[in-house]
Amino acid sequence: MTLPVRSSRRPLAASALWGLLVIATPAAAQPAFTAGRPLGVTTEGTFTPISSNVKVYGGIVNAESCVYDRDRGLIVVVNRGVNQDQVANDGFVSLLNHDGSVHTASWIGANRNGLVLNQPFGSEIWTGRLYVADRDGGTSPTDPSVSVIRWFDMASGAPLGQHRISESTGFNDLAIARDGTIYASQTGGDDPGSWRIFRVDQSGRSEVLIQGAPLNRPNGVAMDTQGNLVVVNIGNADVLTFSTRGQLLRTEQAAQPGNDGLVIMPDGTKYVSSVRQGGVSRIRPGQRAELIATSIPSAASMCYDAGANQLVIPMNPNNAVAIVPLR
Repeated sequence: MTLPVRSSRRPLAASALWGLLVIATPAAAQPAFTAGRPLGVTTEGTFTPISSNVKVYGGIVNAESCVYDRDRGLIVVVNRGVNQDQVANDGFVSLLNHDGSVHTASWIGANRNGLVLNQPFGSEIWTGRLYVADRDGGTSPTDPSVSVIRWFDMASGAPLGQHRISESTGFNDLAIARDGTIYASQTGGDDPGSWRIFRVDQSGRSEVLIQGAPLNRPNGVAMDTQGNLVVVNIGNADVLTFSTRGQLLRTEQAAQPGNDGLVIMPDGTKYVSSVRQGGVSRIRPGQRAELIATSIPSAASMCYDAGANQLVIPMNPNNAVAIVPLR
């Protein structure tokens, strides 16, 4: 990935004294945010898209999650870029076609005009907005990491707002209920007190909804068809269903532990990906889990591509996505 070039613009202000008259020119306007174009070439100011008989693969850098854009029929992949302690504000969002080929390499991130996207993890689309679990800080061992939920306009890609959750050191995944309430996982470390699920309302007010067991390094979260919150753990194979008040309703088992990704289908079937062991579990309602794919390296927070009936699984440092067709 070519790192963005940052300019050192100075305000264009000048004044001249003529007797008692002072004339000043206005400061230059902030450059407008622009989204990236699909792959193509600009020649003498004219953009021409790549021809339809060409397929380009790649465009993924340290991706943690994806989400399907039903309006465009494209897969939205959230990329962390390089680590914060290497280059700050290096996250970007790419768009892929159903076959995994690149549609737009940097849809959000073509430039950094007004854009802050540091280390984005989980993602979700809700009411025409792309929400991501980002974080500030982490630029050095003494710079603490803080969770920030950022959202972007799905039409233009432009940044729209953010909630900074200072009580959290870093969200991993997020899910959004019908009323707009955001549920976010903090995976934490060895201390069970660091295993948390946060609830954040649309005004940015946050609270710890669940803490400690039965959480065990919680990672993927999603809303089921009844409006309940489902959580998968990295620390074991548990698939936990909670009410939105935090009451444990049901515990299921994935076929493998070490889980990250979670997709819930309209019929209640759950798909769970293990970032540690590489398998994809299918859990049909009332049935035991079965493995439908195995040994996918670093299988992270996957999404369901409804346009092609397939799972799309970002592979973290492998800089790729895996595609699992469903039948």
